[in-house]
Amino acid sequence: MRVKHKFLRTLFLFGIISASATALAQETKPEYLHHWRAGFGLNGGIPLNNNYNFSLGIDGRLQYDLTMKTSLAATTGYTHLFSSGSDAGFIPAKLGFKSFLGNQFYVLGEVGGAFGVTKELGNSFLWTPGIGVATKHIDISLRYENYNDYDTGQISLRLAYGYKL
Repeated sequence: MRVKHKFLRTLFLFGIISASATALAQETKPEYLHHWRAGFGLNGGIPLNNNYNFSLGIDGRLQYDLTMKTSLAATTGYTHLFSSGSDAGFIPAKLGFKSFLGNQFYVLGEVGGAFGVTKELGNSFLWTPGIGVATKHIDISLRYENYNDYDTGQISLRLAYGYKL
């Protein structure tokens, strides 16, 4: 009888310890809350077509975090391509997907359109792969932008300030 009593007491204590460990593990696991971010950036680039010397632009990005490592992005702004002849300007409108490879490094892919605002430019399909580093407020990225109908592309550096909405 004594052995049975000790066995039941040990089983009871083991059950209490297991239940409390499970309860503590559940309390420390944070629940991820989806949130929106906004960012405003300055862009400088080197066009890969000999017709243009350099580019400057501004943009705004709205980002929705799906998880702690993935986000959807919508970006628009204005980009100006400078040349010794006639300059070109357009408004990009892109949708994209951002995936973090760690806490700060990410890859980003965007597709959309470039809408010409100067006489010689029409509209063009635009695709943009890039890599970057994002902190709580600062975002620095390097990307390649390809404008199919403009027969050019560019390597561009973006410096941006972002914040949670």
